[in-house]
Amino acid sequence: MNDEKVLDVVGLKKYYPIRKGVLQKVVGHVRAVDDVSFEIHKGETFGLVGESGCGKSTIGRTIIRLTPPTAGHAYYKGSDIFALDRKELRSIRPKVQMIFQDPYSSLDPKMPVGEIIGEAVREHGIVSKEEYRDYVMEIMKVCGLRTYHIDRYPHEFSGGQRQRICIARSLALKPDLIIADEPVSALDVSIQAQIINLMKDLQQARGISYLFISHDLSVVEYISDVVGVMYLGTLVEMAPKRELFSHPRHPYTQALLSAVPVPDPEVKMNRILLKGDLPSPANPPSGCKFHTRCPYAMKICSEQVPEFKDLGSRHRCACHLMEK
Repeated sequence: MNDEKVLDVVGLKKYYPIRKGVLQKVVGHVRAVDDVSFEIHKGETFGLVGESGCGKSTIGRTIIRLTPPTAGHAYYKGSDIFALDRKELRSIRPKVQMIFQDPYSSLDPKMPVGEIIGEAVREHGIVSKEEYRDYVMEIMKVCGLRTYHIDRYPHEFSGGQRQRICIARSLALKPDLIIADEPVSALDVSIQAQIINLMKDLQQARGISYLFISHDLSVVEYISDVVGVMYLGTLVEMAPKRELFSHPRHPYTQALLSAVPVPDPEVKMNRILLKGDLPSPANPPSGCKFHTRCPYAMKICSEQVPEFKDLGSRHRCACHLMEK
């Protein structure tokens, strides 16, 4: 693993106000992201997993300032993205790109593919005017698109091809970090494999780092180097991939992994079923947020927030069981 940090997120919080009444008075907050910290090194893939609504996508959008943070810092190679003015942020934009979940809604239906991929290339002066068209066509070939597709429109492509267009658009700016927000969840399984393999090939060839957001643990296990598990806006466990999948320490991580199907009819599944419903992020439980569903909950779990404890070898876990 390269020691150079591309992204260092520290104490990130994103709260959305709840307003009521004629005067729209703030009566509370939805804690979408609540004190999250992690780091991504050069050429590394950090997988972020958890149930729907746990705050995964909000983290990605907040890092690139599509939505303003409530508190915390996000350092790109030492520069705090949240503290940059408009001009400074513009210089970093090409280096931190995002691939959205729905490829069709993130593409302008009125623009041809060549313009979609090349618009930001021209805006940021990545290549000269003379090299522009050849550069766009080269990026298309790298991402598995035919060069004669350059004048076609998004509605003329399949879902997998549209996602390749989104990848090409991000790659054209020569980024160091790509935030991929569930980039294959809307695709068929065979197409998912093609897109994931494309992303891995591009990473090896160009040293790109990924923040890979997904709820599919099988995909995360395949592509990630380090995995972070989120619950109700908070990271509960983080570890290198092999360590997390072979020795999960947090009860929530254990429950998630027990639900992953095994392609062997002879293997008996030991499914861990969680009791109760996911609490509201507008009114999270006191102490450990998971204690209302945890099979090992103790009295201290409802009273004190567990420390995100370092277990060594980049394995961290927020659970009072680790303190016994």
